[in-house]
Amino acid sequence: MTPQLIPEGELAAIRGQFPILERTVRGGKPLVYLDSGATSQKPLAVLDAERDFLVTANSAPHRGAHALSEEATEAYESARADIAGLIGAQPREVVFTKNATEALNLAAYAFSNAEAGSPLRLGEGDEVLITEAEHHANLIPWQELCRRTGASLRWIGVTPQGRLDLDQLDEMVTERTKVVAFTHASNVLGAVTDVPRVVAAARAVGAITVLDACQSVPHLPVDVTELGVDLLAFSGHKMYGPSGIGVLWGRYDLLEQMPAFLTGGSMIEIVRMEGSTYAPPPTRFEAGVPMTSQAIGLGAAVRWMQDVGVERIAAHEQALTARLLDALAQRPWVRLVGPADTDHRGSAVSFVVDGVHAHDVGQVLDDQGVAVRVGHHCAWPLHRSFGVAATTRASLAVYNTPAEIDALVAALDRVPEIFGIGRGAA
Repeated sequence: MTPQLIPEGELAAIRGQFPILERTVRGGKPLVYLDSGATSQKPLAVLDAERDFLVTANSAPHRGAHALSEEATEAYESARADIAGLIGAQPREVVFTKNATEALNLAAYAFSNAEAGSPLRLGEGDEVLITEAEHHANLIPWQELCRRTGASLRWIGVTPQGRLDLDQLDEMVTERTKVVAFTHASNVLGAVTDVPRVVAAARAVGAITVLDACQSVPHLPVDVTELGVDLLAFSGHKMYGPSGIGVLWGRYDLLEQMPAFLTGGSMIEIVRMEGSTYAPPPTRFEAGVPMTSQAIGLGAAVRWMQDVGVERIAAHEQALTARLLDALAQRPWVRLVGPADTDHRGSAVSFVVDGVHAHDVGQVLDDQGVAVRVGHHCAWPLHRSFGVAATTRASLAVYNTPAEIDALVAALDRVPEIFGIGRGAA
């Protein structure tokens, strides 16, 4: 993909759909929001979709024999269809969850809750393979699965350049491997994984693949058929949608084999005092009254992304990322944690200022109106592998501008002056 900025006038129109970007902070400084990897801002189309539903049609879907319930059901299922379309899936393969963390836990519990004798049931002697680059949401559920079942957890390391060391696949994927769970795009490193290569290794031994796509679906074209994975999770709030809504996509034949995760109303087929049977997917995994307005808002976010163009979003962010990487490379007191080029790279850029804690860096940037994230970004083992306790992360979105990248760099140049660690720019 060729980096290509969205033209200035069109970008201004896009930014105009995000009223929060007009804010000033810290004594009247313009807000420079570079923390979209934590949560993105929401366009008016999303805010309006949620509000319109709540004002005109608020009701519980798949319940009630009245007009509002019918309208709620239609809107809820239309959102499911829109989301499926974004990732090249069928609506019945899309399960709504409250976020990607719940989606990944749902997947992990399937391998311990499955009936004895099920091909999904894990036990002693089986192995789960993850990577050192995982967000805690795609690490701890698998730790807990192994604790419950007696299976063993193994992991692939990361190269000094900030990419998964996929040369380890031949050694790490064995006949004992039952699940391979890995990130599509690292929330720290920004590196984009060669998914087909991992899938091919997993398929060769019959292992199920689970992909954390939280940092790819908002930023890159994603097609589940092309990727070839079995399960895929992402969150709405990172892709211009509401909080409280996420997605687990799965091959339908696999979803049919998976046991229920949460139980209660809505997800049942027949209930008797002696026992119950459960509805087919995706309903089986959507217990209780669903997050209706949030699902509708996420559907609106998907349509908004498609109107802008997902490939254009990716190209714009890649151009901004290249600008930032070039600027950081000119500052010898900044150490990048992640790939130094934009090849197979997302828009999360993490770095360390030698001799200054990330929290202090973040405070200097915040004083200039620049919003970034500092800490271990829910990826503690990954930070340990690079010998750092914390990094500063700028994570970009389609509404960011070249001027905002320059504002970040200008604010960053204040750090050496304040902490006496050397000159500003090389």
